[in-house]
Amino acid sequence: MELGIRLHLAGLSLSNTVRELEQSGVERSRKAVHDWAHKCGLQPAADEKPNHIVLDETVIQLDEHRYWLYTAVDPEANKILHIRLYSTTTTVLTERFLQELSEKHTLDDAVFLVDGAKHLQTALRRSGL
Repeated sequence: MELGIRLHLAGLSLSNTVRELEQSGVERSRKAVHDWAHKCGLQPAADEKPNHIVLDETVIQLDEHRYWLYTAVDPEANKILHIRLYSTTTTVLTERFLQELSEKHTLDDAVFLVDGAKHLQTALRRSGL
């Protein structure tokens, strides 16, 4: 999903994005790729100082495999700040994601908006965010 979004946002047509995904063994329709990119409606950003950051993860099921897509979004600018795909989910991986995010952006006064996921809240607390 992350690869499909990145390829399409980088300028590949839906058809070419689907073709690239098929080479990786992922078969999705043009509509699926369009929906992914449309749902995000975002562009990666760097060196910003967001006031609010929405932090979430989404489970992606491909056949018998599960992946977790972590995303940090600046809702005011409607931009993806950081995105990462993992083959498992743990608090330690969430902390790593937050470390990578803090290396890209100034998070001094940022308020994080998260759902009830305890591991997200724990990782934010351990990271001092």
